[in-house]
Amino acid sequence: MSKSSSRSPFGWSNRGGNAVTVIEAPVARSYRRRATIAFWVTLGVVGLLAATVASHYLHPILGALVGGFIGFAVGAVVFALIVSWPVLRVFWHWLAEIVLGLVAVYGWIAVMQSTSLWGSLLIVALVVGLPAAIGPIRRRIVAWIWCLVVRHRLRMCFAAFIATNRSGSLPLILLARSTPAGERVWVWLRPGLSLRDLEQDGQVQKLAVACWANEVRVLRASRKYAALIRVDITRREPLAATIVSPLPDYVPTDVPANAPTSPGMPPVGLDLPDVPDERVTAPADTSRPRKPRNPTTTTSKNGFDPSDYA
Repeated sequence: MSKSSSRSPFGWSNRGGNAVTVIEAPVARSYRRRATIAFWVTLGVVGLLAATVASHYLHPILGALVGGFIGFAVGAVVFALIVSWPVLRVFWHWLAEIVLGLVAVYGWIAVMQSTSLWGSLLIVALVVGLPAAIGPIRRRIVAWIWCLVVRHRLRMCFAAFIATNRSGSLPLILLARSTPAGERVWVWLRPGLSLRDLEQDGQVQKLAVACWANEVRVLRASRKYAALIRVDITRREPLAATIVSPLPDYVPTDVPANAPTSPGMPPVGLDLPDVPDERVTAPADTSRPRKPRNPTTTTSKNGFDPSDYA
């Protein structure tokens, strides 16, 4: 029997070996365990509530049977959703590309049905050619494409060389937007991960290589939540480019050579050796007369001396 026959319909491998699977075995076991727990919890809670409500309208035995059937049905739906979530998650990750592909296909079909072939080609040429010919629109579209590409590249990096927690859940990639230097992506770390896992030796350089970037910086994005981090991807240096400044065009050309300058402007063309040095004489130090420490006291007429009590 071939190795492919021992896999489940979702791509899980039921035997060892070097077979490549869509969903890794630890992740599949984790989701099956979660699905089993969720099934029994849903069966008990929903079945008990449904049986309690049904007992008011039916016989208690029939109400219990109806509640058990409803609980089993809801639990089966929950079990199927949790078990198939690793595969559904792949569709969620590629949702933008899938939507764009459907729009392109159904848009082409609608145009072909409403116009002739040459008219359809002309409409497609205008839709594709105008954004490509206009610089700001073209750069904006390219920036959006890079945001989509960066999300997939980061997800591949997280699955390849970043340590995951015991349940196998990877960091959640939230929002990606373009910046003048590249892209900025916000990531939510799952329990069991920290910013230090991304700051290990060589991890940031691997992120830069995987994202086809010049540099990658990983920072905290929130003072309140340590799980929210920010990944800044640098592809270009916007401040290093040479630009043409329009300021010289505003300088008048008919300025006379002896034009008055502002009082706050420093003198121009001043030669310090031509300025004579002025000798500054320090003022004489005139000391003040010192008061005696023990001033002389006078004795009163009746023989009273105040120094006796000082």
